[in-house]
Amino acid sequence: MRMLHKSLAFARRSGPRPPPFVTGFAPALAALHNERILKSAAPCPRTAMEVPTLENKPLSKIHLIGGEKGGVGKSMVSRLLAQYFIDHQLPFIGFDTDRSHGSLLRFYADYASPALVDSYEALDRIIEAAVEQPGSRVLVDLAAQTHEPLVKWMDESGVLDMADLSGITLNYWHVMDSGRDSVDLLARLLDRFGQRLHYVLVRNQLRGDDFGQLERSGQLERALGLGARTVDVRRLHDAVVQKIDARNASFWLAKNGSAIDGPGLGLMERQRLKMWMNHAYAEITRMGA
Repeated sequence: MRMLHKSLAFARRSGPRPPPFVTGFAPALAALHNERILKSAAPCPRTAMEVPTLENKPLSKIHLIGGEKGGVGKSMVSRLLAQYFIDHQLPFIGFDTDRSHGSLLRFYADYASPALVDSYEALDRIIEAAVEQPGSRVLVDLAAQTHEPLVKWMDESGVLDMADLSGITLNYWHVMDSGRDSVDLLARLLDRFGQRLHYVLVRNQLRGDDFGQLERSGQLERALGLGARTVDVRRLHDAVVQKIDARNASFWLAKNGSAIDGPGLGLMERQRLKMWMNHAYAEITRMGA
């Protein structure tokens, strides 16, 4: 079964490889600028459907999975979204910012690369991947305590301007538990970026399903006013999570394998995992990932 999973993963990864990455934004900006000029200056006749900009290219989407607070389930959501893309045959590029135990690198190594937040060159690859492969999905698992260096890189590198110019959609998935800290961090996020990001509020029920503090704070209404979408992720049974993690298994392998290097998940444990994934997939589909 492991070999079957790796074969499927390899099949999905096969095909022409993208051009090598460049360092910094200047070459990409210049290429986009020159392409826009050439298109607008071209003397050939255009039909009513042709537009002399980059708008006729498929748009790339960057999904930043954050929340800053440790232990709220950011990596679990990243793994879930990665499996969603794989199961729906949606090509994506993954980046993992966790130095010590990155989940994407551990569970979805065929799709992920490291991206250390203290290296601008490493973070540049996130934007460059989206620019060089129009229509792609870029998934970034943000480790705890990476918000400040990430914002510094975005400010000093003009990331938001670059995204506007190249037609990239930046989606920030704010993963929350039911505690007050998550609400305060959401307020800081909205204060900092306002309408310049596309927000997805992930109410992760790993510590309970009562998000009354969020609702009473006014931050949920504020985020919805900025166009935010919401996703509810139910709590997955602890024993199921522990067995999957102990065997470094993807959700696909855990769900479909009767054994994962040992006893693996039992029949009803696999059923609980399928039910959990089905609900999460419906939520992700509803918000249009």
